[in-house]
Amino acid sequence: MRITLEPVPASPDAQAIGQILSNYNTQHVGSYDGKPLILLLRDDAGQVLGGLRGNTAWNWLYVEALAIAEPARGQDWGTQLLAAAEHEAAARGCHSAYLDTFDFQALPFYQKQGYTLFGTLDGFAGDHKRFFLQKRFA
Repeated sequence: MRITLEPVPASPDAQAIGQILSNYNTQHVGSYDGKPLILLLRDDAGQVLGGLRGNTAWNWLYVEALAIAEPARGQDWGTQLLAAAEHEAAARGCHSAYLDTFDFQALPFYQKQGYTLFGTLDGFAGDHKRFFLQKRFA
């Protein structure tokens, strides 16, 4: 056996890593039941001004990204998008959500929505902090 560095891995070779992990995980938690969750905020002309991108899997909502364009900020859209995602996740059988954010992004916003801090990475992307949060649904 040997270890090789693959600067431009062949797609099937790179996908093999995920398949090995998936096979192992299935033995312990069952098949992956992931489903994308996408919510878009559109203006009257249909232009996307923000949204939430995530997924639900194994009874958890993962919020990968929540973003609102500058013209739509400060109008409660972030709160509404997050609440809609949590509602849909609960309808899919989820009991909790998790996400991460940077110190220059939205930590106070998420805490105001009931998310609690469970981890911090210091020195991320220079002198920044990356925060990991979770919320149990009522």
